[in-house]
Amino acid sequence: MKNKKLNLVERVNAPTPKWFKILRTVGIALASVGGVIIASPVALPVGLVSAAGYLVLGGSIISVVSQTAVKSEEEPKTNP
Repeated sequence: MKNKKLNLVERVNAPTPKWFKILRTVGIALASVGGVIIASPVALPVGLVSAAGYLVLGGSIISVVSQTAVKSEEEPKTNP
């Protein structure tokens, strides 16, 4: 595997595998939903607002970790 010694900037700018792109999108959606619930102008139950905080936290973590995943640059295997 050739990607072992990447710094953070190179890792974030490197191509991301398809599965992690999907996870990143889901994480962004979760964080957005949580942010909308927290910022809503109506009074909501404390439990719902607390759960929204966890949605923002979890979605942010999923998005950041998914963005740092890197496609491996392995040589394609050929059949003899």
